[in-house]
Amino acid sequence: MKRKIITIDESKCNGCGLCANACHEGAIGMVNGKAKLLRDDYCDGLGDCLPACPTDAITFEEREAAEYDAEAVAAHKIAKASREQAATAPHSCPGSMAKAINHAPAAAEDSVAAEPAASQLSQWPVQIKLAPTRAPYFQGADLLIAADCTAYAYGDFHNRFIKNKITLIGCPKLDDIDYSEKLTEIIKNNDIKSVTIVRMEVPCCGGIEMAAKQALQDSGKFIPWHVVVVSTDGQILSE
Repeated sequence: MKRKIITIDESKCNGCGLCANACHEGAIGMVNGKAKLLRDDYCDGLGDCLPACPTDAITFEEREAAEYDAEAVAAHKIAKASREQAATAPHSCPGSMAKAINHAPAAAEDSVAAEPAASQLSQWPVQIKLAPTRAPYFQGADLLIAADCTAYAYGDFHNRFIKNKITLIGCPKLDDIDYSEKLTEIIKNNDIKSVTIVRMEVPCCGGIEMAAKQALQDSGKFIPWHVVVVSTDGQILSE
């Protein structure tokens, strides 16, 4: 049948993944860093994804396409929810169990220079997808929400950003989920004192900033927050 359906211009797509998060039908997925229409019969043609695209890579076209299949979409949503639940279940993997981390006091200033820098991480897990929505260490915490790559780009990341904070990390380009929902639950269910968002300068990293800001708004709480942007060569561009 001939009907209205979205089309994605990959040359304009920056891989931010916002359209995939905005598509309630699951018709859009991220493939090799670009948004793609996965199945015609998942697309209802209503265009919820259009306002989410910051580069105007998505438009409508009228062409031969499979009819929208509400039953297939429903089955797809159930299967996806089951996969996400399995992936984020607290005890699905021994390595994802929540725990606090206590480090020994830092060495004195006159210690041997060859000593490695001490880790400042104070809790586990750190991945947004794996983090619990409630945990004792969230109470009264200064929360750090950081893009994965920032810790590799900025040399003194532990001392500058992780120290004295509870850390959550993620990559909006690689994870096919909406971080804002999980972050909203964490902020809403715990006594968070402040939020620091650290992202890379690359456009696709804007997804984690947008998710954090959306979570702060949706939580209904007034919490101090600020954004730090790191360049690919490890410089602080803005804060």
